[in-house]
Amino acid sequence: MRIAVMVSGHGRGSNMQAIIDACRNGTADAAVALVLGVRDEAPAMVRAREQGIETLVVRPASDPAAYAAQLLGALETQSIGLVCLAGYMRLLPAEVVRAYRGRILNVHPGLLPLFGGKGMFGEHVHRAVLGSGMKVSGCTVHMVDEVYDHGPIVLQTTVPVEEDDTPQTLAARVLPQEHAAYARAVALFAAGRILLSDGRVRILPERTMEPGG
Repeated sequence: MRIAVMVSGHGRGSNMQAIIDACRNGTADAAVALVLGVRDEAPAMVRAREQGIETLVVRPASDPAAYAAQLLGALETQSIGLVCLAGYMRLLPAEVVRAYRGRILNVHPGLLPLFGGKGMFGEHVHRAVLGSGMKVSGCTVHMVDEVYDHGPIVLQTTVPVEEDDTPQTLAARVLPQEHAAYARAVALFAAGRILLSDGRVRILPERTMEPGG
């Protein structure tokens, strides 16, 4: 399965790297074929090129339809089967969501549906969690739809919120969970174990080889 990862103009690309590593170490039966970004010199784009992965800059245009057409053209040219958002800060064009519905994943540094929505990313999420008095936080991998941080939940993992946490210390505890959960979700998708039914995701059991089969 061929994966395209969409990144931001400023992120380091650590979630992207987790996906690349899962593909290359055999955890996921897939390969990252393309990284799409908005700036050629963005850290995640540089990181991808250093590993021999093709990158492509598609800048959001004043005409949303033109932007969507460019994205769709790039995805179709590379025969992409799964799109992974990794720090992509924009709302994905509806045309792209429709074309790849059920085949777009995102990771969020909080327990959706809490602490999601426009502007809720990175430190903003962790600050909101601490302000709420929550005793646990974590991350969510979900399928993408036309709404920010919405769509069927694939996986969630939790971490404790400590009494002396800051947004930075909480972020440091959540980030490794993001990496692990995203890699696992990609592996499950590649193995055909994610079933979307009635707006919910069911994880199918692992196939076992029949005796003599």
